[in-house]
Amino acid sequence: MDELPSTPERRLPCPLVATTDLHNKEWDGIVLVTNSLENLVGPLEFLRTALEQAKKFDNLVGKEATLIGLAGLAAQRLIYSPTGPVNRDYDDVRRYRDAAAKGVSRALKAGCKSPLLIVPSGYPFSQAWIVSGLGALQVLYCPLEVREALPEKSQKVKQLGVWCEREEAGVKGAQLIAGLESGRYVCRDIGGSDPERMAAPHVASYVLRNFAHTAVQVKVYSDPAVLTRCYPLLSAVNRCAAGIERHAARVIELEYVGEGPADQTLFLVGKGITYDTGGADIKAGGVMAGMHRGKCGAAAVAGFFHVLSTLRPKRIKVIGFLAMVRNSVGADCYVADEIITSRAGVRVRVGNTDAEGRMVMADLLCHAKEKALGEVNPQLMTIATLTGHAIRAMGPHYSIIMDNGPAAKKEVSSKVQKAGDMMGDPFEVSTIRREDYEFVAGRSEYEDVLQCNNLPSSSTPRGHQFPAAFLIRASGLDDHGIDSDAPIPYSHIDIAGSSGPFPGVPTGAPISALAAHFLLGRF
Repeated sequence: MDELPSTPERRLPCPLVATTDLHNKEWDGIVLVTNSLENLVGPLEFLRTALEQAKKFDNLVGKEATLIGLAGLAAQRLIYSPTGPVNRDYDDVRRYRDAAAKGVSRALKAGCKSPLLIVPSGYPFSQAWIVSGLGALQVLYCPLEVREALPEKSQKVKQLGVWCEREEAGVKGAQLIAGLESGRYVCRDIGGSDPERMAAPHVASYVLRNFAHTAVQVKVYSDPAVLTRCYPLLSAVNRCAAGIERHAARVIELEYVGEGPADQTLFLVGKGITYDTGGADIKAGGVMAGMHRGKCGAAAVAGFFHVLSTLRPKRIKVIGFLAMVRNSVGADCYVADEIITSRAGVRVRVGNTDAEGRMVMADLLCHAKEKALGEVNPQLMTIATLTGHAIRAMGPHYSIIMDNGPAAKKEVSSKVQKAGDMMGDPFEVSTIRREDYEFVAGRSEYEDVLQCNNLPSSSTPRGHQFPAAFLIRASGLDDHGIDSDAPIPYSHIDIAGSSGPFPGVPTGAPISALAAHFLLGRF
């Protein structure tokens, strides 16, 4: 057995153990995930025999997660969590993730403290074993506030085993599971924690501690004068919160440089709204609850960097910006009709203070653009829980990605979507069109661009696309389109739907998809 412990460098809900040994006395329960009992061959044949016998007495066996006794095996308990029949026309690898999550949940209820996850070969998706492990670990995550207040409840099980037929391949796969999950763990800590526990200064402290003595370099900017000069749109949103020390904004810059000459430079900008009151356009009707989740984009960026620090991919450079700001309401809050000049020199008229996410990212995107001009093969991305329209358009489980001209030429969106499908971290692809640029065009000679209209995005046609056009215009990226002398690929990702339920635990989207696209093959 090869144990991958939970340490500050590898944040996991519990130690992860790759093993070929089904009979070790450490295991007190087996969680079996498969789409067919026909896959139970060789050393797993005895499980098939036990399940076929159990089906004679319980019609639920094979239909939902069920527990049966296993005589003659140290584990004694078998939790069979079937995926159900997998139709390749419309099913995807999430069938395995969901089945693993249900199986581990049932194991917890049965009192298991050292469950062994078995996903036999024969599955129709290439990464089903990896995705199943991620699904199991997601159930075992314990929220940061609970870990701090109730240390005795911080670990739900002693360990999680993952069975593999060949030890070398199993250990390598378990390392990938651990690397991805440790990033999603960091994302959940930041994105899911309440607006005081993860106010901007606390996020900065968490990030500094997390990446101390790792390959990730961290810089934190908090001086109001620096923020005003370098990030004027972000500073406008921060203006009301800046007077409360514990709520004051932080811009966090992260950098990772892999071993060897880089052939890709990735820039990630994350929306980190620690709490969103809506500002002067205050949220009403009970919709303010859950608005601490506006930081899940920045949390995903931090989580992606934890994957980098854990897996240490080669030949890639990654620079990230976390825009940690609270959108407060009060006498000093920014208001609609203000005209603010962005870092790129673009005059922005505020249309709705509840559209603060694009404001805090635009100047950081401009900063990334400036850096990208001197880097090898750059790719810029913004990641944000940006619009309710994303959920209205695509449903509650999907990230949306859209490209500017240079990124579309490289088919970035479709490639990320393919990677997401492989990892159970799905995307839908949207397109930024001329109507979106027309929507954000200034209405008078006072301003160059309009930040937003006065309606909720969910009530606005193309409500998740036009914010991408605003980000491109306000950051000056429109000067680096497909016809320019210095084209810069840029993709915007809206994770309002995929970031996770509230109440509930964040999913960690889109870390797995981005890691699969940009990092696989580099470590």
